[in-house]
Amino acid sequence: MPVPIRRLVVASILCCALLAGSTAYAVPQHTVRNATTAAVSDPTPSPSTTAEKRRFAKTRFVADAALAAGATYQWIVKPYKAGKFKKGAHGRRLALVKGALAGAFTYNRLKAAVRNAKADPTLSKALAPLSAGIESLKQLPSKLRKGNTDDTVSSFNDVINKVKDAGKSAGAEVKDKVPNASQLTGS
Repeated sequence: MPVPIRRLVVASILCCALLAGSTAYAVPQHTVRNATTAAVSDPTPSPSTTAEKRRFAKTRFVADAALAAGATYQWIVKPYKAGKFKKGAHGRRLALVKGALAGAFTYNRLKAAVRNAKADPTLSKALAPLSAGIESLKQLPSKLRKGNTDDTVSSFNDVINKVKDAGKSAGAEVKDKVPNASQLTGS
């Protein structure tokens, strides 16, 4: 089956354009070598940790903490107050699954909030005492699935309230924001 001449011409022009475009931006080796030497000998200080390099750290902290607070309230505290976690309650299994998923999501977002807070001096000082409490949330989703709800719900609620208070004292007020299903499942 013969290929039309028009297709051959278009294909060859595109190939040449791509080849010329990719080689036009190639940097000669001596330029790269000089740039690396200059970067090593440059005496200006630069941030050394990734936490110091974060942009909009306070805004990102507020967003992560708000999602954690919203998930905790929507799928842990609110069903607990409604009695959904009690044995024999209608929809208990689904409420426990949602609560455990929300607990894992809350832990994840609080860890991200702490990473963002480390980039801001005021927030890092305010959140320093809370890192142990946030780390303790790691085991709480499994406790929630097993049915130990009283301590679990109060732990989640206490940590969220402490994070909100720490953010407020550092000038970053956190308001609850309920995550959507894709944010909750990570897809």
